[in-house]
Amino acid sequence: MLYIAPSLLAADFSDLKGEIARMEDAGANYLHLDVMDGHFVPNISFGAGVIEGIRRCTNMIFDVHLMISEPLRYVDSFVKAGADIVTFHYEAVNNPMATLKAIKEREIPCGIAISPRTPVEAALPFVGLADMILVMTVEPGFGGQTFMPECLDKVRALRRHAIKMGVNLNIEVDGGINADNAAYCTEAGANVLAAGSALFKTKRPRSVMAAMREAGREHPFIG
Repeated sequence: MLYIAPSLLAADFSDLKGEIARMEDAGANYLHLDVMDGHFVPNISFGAGVIEGIRRCTNMIFDVHLMISEPLRYVDSFVKAGADIVTFHYEAVNNPMATLKAIKEREIPCGIAISPRTPVEAALPFVGLADMILVMTVEPGFGGQTFMPECLDKVRALRRHAIKMGVNLNIEVDGGINADNAAYCTEAGANVLAAGSALFKTKRPRSVMAAMREAGREHPFIG
């Protein structure tokens, strides 16, 4: 199944409740929440307090993407705030496997993200252990960047590895995703599309989501 996850970073922050309702009405599955600390990435976004506040506005799955250093220091606050999935960055911790296990001990789905410069081999050991693997298709830190198609080679390698292992793995792509490149993402094996500007900056998010879903149907994983 293809899941569409509007990235709140691109929303109008003067009307978060309205923006979230607009995405939910348009048919979004997840709400992608980029948490940035100004340390792991050179930008600051929002924290657990904002997530707790908007949790009352929607029943959508909260896909919390921690672009922060020392994620274990803060994971409990995000779980308490209403996160449904917590994803941390491979590059942000000294022991990714221990971090993954510690988060899963909270009985919450956990994903692991890799940045463009991180080789796919770093993520392969987590297939079958992580609930999701997120492949960044831009450098983490800022919205509105240009999609990096070369990152899809990692998605393809992950999907092949998951199939070989018999694992039904969610693979998310994040960064510059829109209706024009969604087909390339689904052909490579992605089934979770995080899109910010393409959805929040349009007056017709339902049409954009429909185009993304059509791309997924017409361009499934090609191996």
